[in-house]
Amino acid sequence: MQIKTKADKDLIHPTAVIQNGAKIEEGVEIGPYSLIGKDVTIGKGTIVSSHAVIEGWTTIGHDCKIHQFVSIGAPPQDVTYKGEKTEVVIGSNNAIREFVTIHRGSVKGGGKTIIGDKNFLMAYVHIAHDCRIGNNVLMANAATLAGHVTIGDYVYIGGLVAIHQFAKVGAYAIVGGASAITHDVPPYVMAVGNRAKLYGLNKVGLRRQRFSREEMDDLKKAYNILFRSGLTLKDAIDKARDELGHSEHVVHLVEFIKDSKRGITREKGRRAESNED
Repeated sequence: MQIKTKADKDLIHPTAVIQNGAKIEEGVEIGPYSLIGKDVTIGKGTIVSSHAVIEGWTTIGHDCKIHQFVSIGAPPQDVTYKGEKTEVVIGSNNAIREFVTIHRGSVKGGGKTIIGDKNFLMAYVHIAHDCRIGNNVLMANAATLAGHVTIGDYVYIGGLVAIHQFAKVGAYAIVGGASAITHDVPPYVMAVGNRAKLYGLNKVGLRRQRFSREEMDDLKKAYNILFRSGLTLKDAIDKARDELGHSEHVVHLVEFIKDSKRGITREKGRRAESNED
């Protein structure tokens, strides 16, 4: 095992198993009975508690806190996977709580599962192969992502939420507990239910992120055009762009909807529509 200083050795419990080839930076702590695979890189100051397994081609940034019984870098639960070199890439300052599972990517999905910085993954969260998680995301207990899911920055996902493969959740959205997400959830909104429906803007979350009154007013107008005007999705997109194109957040919202492949989660009584409608 590659340990730079004697002081670093003192931070690694004697029962931990670190395979030759692993790259362990300064200040990394590794607890009892944890296993670190030969192709793993762990950045400075990261703490790995007891009984964690970090394997495969996995890279973890600095100052993460990885709690007991976490599994990172296991092969994807994909019947087409044949042992190819695929990766997990995790950024810095992440909190990964007990029994979280994070699988590495698949060849057909680009080969990488990617998690950004400053995320909080609560106990029993599952992140499947080829997912893309942004920054400052909170996933509550037992939230589950199927393969190829994309989560934007500053998203809050409640406990026991299940998100369908290839679905996307846009930045600053909140998904209520025990929801089932089968279509894309636009940025800036609240979604809840099985199957999930929209319930307006995520006003509390936007205020906490210091969105201005003008920014929120523009988003509210855009939301009403897109989801409550009765227009076809194409016409609503055109109207929102024409009337509110000065707002970068409205432009982001419109482009997210326009680019959706799975269709957009809508309000109750309104069907999800693809960008072809």
